Amino acid sequence: MESANFLVALSLGSHKAVPSSLNFTEVPLSLKAPMAQPSNQKTVSVYFYIPNIIGYIRVIMNCVAFALCYYQKTLFTILYFVSFCCDALDGWFARKFNQVSTFGAVLDMVTDRVSTACLLAVLSQLYRPGLIFLALLGLDIASHWLQMYSSFLSGKTSHKDVKDSTNWLFKLYYGNRMFMAFCCVGSEVLYIILYVLADEKYESLFEVYAYALGQKSLLSLLFLLASIGCAIKQVVNVIQMKSAADACVYHDMKRST
Repeated sequence: MESANFLVALSLGSHKAVPSSLNFTEVPLSLKAPMAQPSNQKTVSVYFYIPNIIGYIRVIMNCVAFALCYYQKTLFTILYFVSFCCDALDGWFARKFNQVSTFGAVLDMVTDRVSTACLLAVLSQLYRPGLIFLALLGLDIASHWLQMYSSFLSGKTSHKDVKDSTNWLFKLYYGNRMFMAFCCVGSEVLYIILYVLADEKYESLFEVYAYALGQKSLLSLLFLLASIGCAIKQVVNVIQMKSAADACVYHDMKRST
């Protein structure tokens, strides 16, 4: 009885002295059960998954690259492109070693968005009109943020799950890895080429386009294909933003009924 009275008094915030005759060993085991805690070993192991380590390396490479972007064009291009290629590498390792994790997916998404945003910000300083690149930056972040959040509201495990979409281009983009790779790689390659071609002679974006397409070489073909891939990706971003916004509105309407 004394043990039960003591537990009740303690839960009510009582400041009475503890009886000297109280025997703590008499407290039932059910009352002493500790709160469940995640395994610290498991938490640490997720941080050190191979794809996540690749993600950390990508972050470091991008930090070094953007620290040198105004001084070392060649080094920046190499570091940025290698970091971009590692985006596909970490996914392969995740599937190969069954090390898929929510943390890894978020790390991958954030690294992609931040690196692309930083490059677009740099391009906005190298070209006129710079507003074009800032608009692309805003569209990229807004569409992906809305897509991630709407996927969370819908209970989906991935923002790439668009099976319920009625838009054929949107479903093709996320449903076909090759098509998605063409658009994503095209966008990044276009941004890198524009970065490499930027100099005091060509400050106008339209002049650089005319110069690159008029070369009649491998560069012009690559530039054209990259431009097509980038254009499709921006269209998909617009569709994605509208689709995600509709999903959020539907969630609000469903909750209010």
